[in-house]
Amino acid sequence: MVAIGSGIVTTARLSDIAAQAGVSEATVSRVLNGKAGVSATTRQTVLAALDVLGYERPTRLRQRSAGLIGLITPELSNPIFPALAQVIEQVLSRHGFTPVLCTQTPGGSTEDELVEMLVERGVAGIVFVSGLHADTTADHDRYAKLTGRQVPFVLINGFSERIAAPFISPDDRAAMWMAVQHLTELGHERIGLAVGQKRYVPVLRKIEGFTAAVQQLLGRTPEEAADLVHHTLFSVEGGHAAAGALLDKGCTAIVCGSDMMALGAIRAVRQRGLSVPQDVSVVGFDDSPLIAFTEPPLTTIRQPVEAMATAAVDALLEEVGGNAGQRSEFMFQPELVMRGSTGANPR
Repeated sequence: MVAIGSGIVTTARLSDIAAQAGVSEATVSRVLNGKAGVSATTRQTVLAALDVLGYERPTRLRQRSAGLIGLITPELSNPIFPALAQVIEQVLSRHGFTPVLCTQTPGGSTEDELVEMLVERGVAGIVFVSGLHADTTADHDRYAKLTGRQVPFVLINGFSERIAAPFISPDDRAAMWMAVQHLTELGHERIGLAVGQKRYVPVLRKIEGFTAAVQQLLGRTPEEAADLVHHTLFSVEGGHAAAGALLDKGCTAIVCGSDMMALGAIRAVRQRGLSVPQDVSVVGFDDSPLIAFTEPPLTTIRQPVEAMATAAVDALLEEVGGNAGQRSEFMFQPELVMRGSTGANPR
């Protein structure tokens, strides 16, 4: 056995932790007893293994927080938001900061109310995910006021030239081009886009990428391309409704603005007695956790979640440390993940 503070870790538990961390039991013992000779990376790996296995950290290994960082996200029913939040929290923890997750829900606290609460609690900075900064109709002066209060922040998904801060975004235009090109190579000539409300920056960019692709790859006019775009809610129900409208227009393939919408589109196809991908192909967006295990497995555009989240934290901590970062947009390349929901045009 290895004594740790007032607790005991048995040899069996040491073995479990070592296996989870991919290190020797001797290394685990050195970490748990606070001995030298272990790199910071290995130490963090062992502590992570301890957490994953559900063991309580010894008192001596509980770090004093470097400060609080607020993380404001939309509702968590869309799996991409908890995926982003998890990586952001992990990266913040590695830097010694304590994340404070604030989730907006319909009828709950507004973004401004959450910001006020975080500032009152003395947060060192704030990460905004798909917030009001992405809404072209919102008053963006709120962010200038936050800057005036000396609170650093970084914004994910949605760019505005009126806000002086680091932005992190996937290349939505390139994502739509990839999806349309994939479907045209499968022989589809009538491709629709199910996407959210036009006032959001990511939606506008998706529309630009989609319409440019169908014009260039399929020879559509701007008017014909625009007619293949259906605006709806970013939800299963929204995808279901949009798919119905696009199927009525003769679409044999549908690109969706989120994986949740794609699941709704697949449901709409099946309710018409059709099948995916034999009759209609469907492409999602995000590559949310578990989406590869749907039936059929969903072809989708993968957001580089880990790279984006890490870049967001790095940019914020530069600001927190007094080093004014680049107040511009960092664009990340998405990836087409081909699975079973897309196939050759049956017509």
